[in-house]
Amino acid sequence: MARFTFKLPDIGEGISEAEIVAWHVKVGDTVEEDQQLADMMTDKATVEMESPVAGKIVEVAGEEGDQVAIGSMLVVIETDDESAAEAEEEQVAVETPGVEAEGEVEASATTDAQDKEIREKAKANSKPARAEPVEAPSSSSRAQEKEEQGFDKLSPNGGEGRDHDKPVLASPAVRKRARDLNIDLADVASDGDRVRHGDLDAYLRYNGSQGYHAPHAERGWADETVKVIGMRRRIAENMAASKRNIPHFTYVDEIDVTELEAMRASLNANRGSRPKLTVLPFIIVAICGTLRDFPMLNARYDDEAGVVTRSGSVNMGMATQTDAGLMVPVLRDAQDMNVWQLASEIGRLSEAARSGKAKSEEMQGGTITLTSLGPLGGIATTPVINRPEVAIIGPNKIVERPVFQGDDIVRAKLMNLSISCDHRVVDGYDAASYVQALKKLLETPVLLFAD
Repeated sequence: MARFTFKLPDIGEGISEAEIVAWHVKVGDTVEEDQQLADMMTDKATVEMESPVAGKIVEVAGEEGDQVAIGSMLVVIETDDESAAEAEEEQVAVETPGVEAEGEVEASATTDAQDKEIREKAKANSKPARAEPVEAPSSSSRAQEKEEQGFDKLSPNGGEGRDHDKPVLASPAVRKRARDLNIDLADVASDGDRVRHGDLDAYLRYNGSQGYHAPHAERGWADETVKVIGMRRRIAENMAASKRNIPHFTYVDEIDVTELEAMRASLNANRGSRPKLTVLPFIIVAICGTLRDFPMLNARYDDEAGVVTRSGSVNMGMATQTDAGLMVPVLRDAQDMNVWQLASEIGRLSEAARSGKAKSEEMQGGTITLTSLGPLGGIATTPVINRPEVAIIGPNKIVERPVFQGDDIVRAKLMNLSISCDHRVVDGYDAASYVQALKKLLETPVLLFAD
C-alpha cells in the first residue's frame, strides 16, 4: 500500500487559493476513481474536485470555510503502489509552474502502527448509519385504533409492562414530539414493535384526565452559530466593500403601468410557444432605450485608477436569488434583444444560476444591474450597487389603487421604481431625469416598440 497526496490543482483565472465550501468525503471513507471529493470556490465559480485514484481517505486539508493554496494538499488517499505512482506522474505533469510540491507518494508499505492509527482515525471520524423507521400513518387513525382496543383505559405509566431497559423504537418525528412534551417513550404503550403518533395521542388523552399537562412552549428558541462560508461569504465581502467604498443615494418615483400591464396581458394571450412575459423584459427595453442619453449610469468605476468607463453596450446584471444566496448573472448586449428574446434569456440565466451551472463568463462584466423581488417587492427599496457598476434599478410591487383623472376617480396599476447611484459619478439631477425618461416609456408602452 502507498499514500497518494492529491494537491489542489490550478483552477485557472490566476487565483492563488480556493475555499472549501463542501466536503463529500471524510477520513476513513473509501472512494472510487473520479468520485467527488469536495467543492472548491474561487472568486468566480465553484469547482468540483474529483479523486484521481481509488482508495481510502486518510487525511483532509481542513474544514468547510478554510482556504487551501493552489498546489497544497487537499486530501491524502491510501491506495495501491501502482495507482499512486500513475496518479503522481499525472499530477506532476499538470502542476502549476513554480508551485513547490508539498508531499510525495510513500511507496513503502505502511507499518502496523500506521495501520492502527488509520483505523482509529476512521472510527473517530465516521458516523454510524441511521436506520430509523419511517413515520407511521396518520395520528387520527392510530388514535381511533387505540380507543377501539381500550388503550384509553391504560394505567398512567402505560400499563403494558414495557421493559424500560430495552430501547424503544420510534421515528425521529415521534421522538422529537415526545421530547417536546417531556414524555418518556418507555411509558407509552403500543400494540406493535414501535411507538407511533397515535400511541402518543392515546397516552395524552388518558393522562390528561389524570392531571397531566404538557409543558408550556419555550419562549424564543435556541441560539445557533452559522459559519459564514462559500457564496454567503462572497456576498458579505462584496456588499461590505460596496457600502464602504460607494456613497449611495436612492431616488424613488411612482409609475402608472396600467397600459403596460394591458399590453403584457395581450401579448401573453397570443404568445404561442414563446416564453411568458413578466414586466422585466419591458423594463429592460425601456432601460436600454434611455441609457444612450444618460451614459454616466451605464458605467464601471475603477476606484484605484480613478477612471470611469462608460459602456457602449448594455450588459444587464440580473440579481437572482438562489439557495446559496444572491447571484448576478449578466445578460449581454441587452439592447439588441426584443421582449421575447429577453424573456427567454432571463429564464435561462436564472435557471443556470439557481442550479449552479452558470459559466464564469456569465457572472462578470455587467454594466448596470436590475433587481426585483417580484410580488414581494414592497413599497420601495434601496438596493446596494453591484460594484464596480455605478447604478442599480429596482422595480417594486405593482398595486392597484384609485387615482384622479381630471374630476374622475379611476382604477390604476401603480409601481414604484427605485434607483441607487454612486454619488461620486452620478448626480441626483441625473438620476431623477433618467427615471422620468423611463417613466415616459413605461407609461406609454407603445413607445417601447417605436424606432
